Amino acid sequence: MHEESELVTGEAVVLDLRVAKLASRALAMALDVLVQFALLFGSFMVLAIALPEIDEALGLAILLVLLVLIMVGYPVVFETLSRGRSLGKLAVGLRVVRVDGGPIRFRHALVRGLAGFIVDFWTLGLFGAVAVIVSLCSSDGRRVGDFLAGTLVVRERVPESAGYAAIAMPPGLEGWAAQLDLTRLPDDLALASRQFLGRFGQLRPEASHALGWGLAQQVGNALGTQVPPGVPPWAFLAAVLAERRNRDHARAFQAYRAFGAAQAPGGAYPATAAQYPGPSYSGPSAAQPDPPTPPSGTPVAAENPFTPPS
Repeated sequence: MHEESELVTGEAVVLDLRVAKLASRALAMALDVLVQFALLFGSFMVLAIALPEIDEALGLAILLVLLVLIMVGYPVVFETLSRGRSLGKLAVGLRVVRVDGGPIRFRHALVRGLAGFIVDFWTLGLFGAVAVIVSLCSSDGRRVGDFLAGTLVVRERVPESAGYAAIAMPPGLEGWAAQLDLTRLPDDLALASRQFLGRFGQLRPEASHALGWGLAQQVGNALGTQVPPGVPPWAFLAAVLAERRNRDHARAFQAYRAFGAAQAPGGAYPATAAQYPGPSYSGPSAAQPDPPTPPSGTPVAAENPFTPPS
């Protein structure tokens, strides 16, 4: 029933997450149940053919084991391997994330799967009645399994209007950023960096400094580089994301030129990337207020030539 939520991480970063509505979650669940029932039916048929004269007690025990493995193992395996998406959620455009916005791991998927089988849906859940009631009473639409695992179901497909302003390359970092291997940057880390830049002006100074340096170190480790001396973390992150955007734009432009060469008479297509009409980029703005004063004891460069543009 709920659509939007603002989650606050331990570093005081507010994350805008579009919480999945009950209807979309129910549709995803229905699709998953169809897959599970198909697996159960197939398993029963194989068992009946392979063991036609099996002892009744042994057969019942095998059926119960199969039931638990499929009803619990299916969501656990898919949500672990796909980082929060079962087949039903993938079809509807949903994902399970931690309450801090990060990707879930095996332990989160296991807790959700067990709670779903025992409490939310089947054993004690009255075929989903418990999950529906708890979700309606929760401000974020969370069921019992979500509360136990510390997770949340969000929408991945959001309208374009929900994007941020285009990010800008900090002056003087163009040449340095052009040498980076950005294929090593994980998407979830890039997303966290964009959210940090978008919320930079709304954070407490000590929180923005601590989180900025933490994200900069993670990005630097992923890319195999260090924050250049004298460059604040917001500028480092902005340079990486702006270069990533520029490279995506350049690849799209090359594809556009190739298409135009085949379609436009007389080569009437843009000759430079500046004339290319799209695509537009939605990302955080690098224009932020003055950077906060680092907490005492934090090593910083003696001179900092970067000042966030006004």
